[in-house]
Amino acid sequence: MKPNIYFVSGIDTDAGKSYCTAWYAKQLSQNGKRVITQKFIQTGNTGHSEDIDLHRRIMGTGYLPEDKEGLTMPEIFSYPCSPHLAARIDHRPIDFDKIERATRELARRYDTVFVEGAGGLMVPLTENYLTIDYIAEKRYPLIFVTSGKLGSINHTLLSFEAIRHRGIVLHTVLYNLYPTVEDKTIQNDTMQYIRNYLSKHFPGTGFEVVPELTTDCAESAQTDYHLQSKQ
Repeated sequence: MKPNIYFVSGIDTDAGKSYCTAWYAKQLSQNGKRVITQKFIQTGNTGHSEDIDLHRRIMGTGYLPEDKEGLTMPEIFSYPCSPHLAARIDHRPIDFDKIERATRELARRYDTVFVEGAGGLMVPLTENYLTIDYIAEKRYPLIFVTSGKLGSINHTLLSFEAIRHRGIVLHTVLYNLYPTVEDKTIQNDTMQYIRNYLSKHFPGTGFEVVPELTTDCAESAQTDYHLQSKQ
């Protein structure tokens, strides 16, 4: 598997994965990299991926040819829930071969591919196959989204334990400052705690602070958070 494919997951459904995926892709694009994002399994939609829509708005690219080809949204299910249940409701299994072909084609065309997951690491894709199993099987380096909301230290460290247990490379942690909070006591302390934990246990992992949204992206992000809460 090409080393230019990265999987994006997070602590839970409202960590802000879609916003952070698009933000990080935009940063790399501005530094001269050809970057594309993929939502490998989208639920709660029919015919298109609203998470990809958000990616393109934040990245400022508009719809890409690969979006129209379906390469960036290879599997879409209608019911807003975890993939294993969405597939059951739509009476068809997830086509993992189709996802693999689409991801590989994107990797052939672009320098970097960000594959955004649905929900957190332990979200089931089938009855016996979790998202984290998929990441480990494909040997994708992981970009992990967390934040400073109350409880995120617990969710983050539990995720790190699972990542270490399966031998997954934790490439980068994205610390999401959205949504905006007036009292930043917990947010700031959580950031420092996670930084310190990474330096001790994952010294080769990058750490990026994802800034609060600008006004023109706020409405899109609110939509994103609403959508992610359904997954």
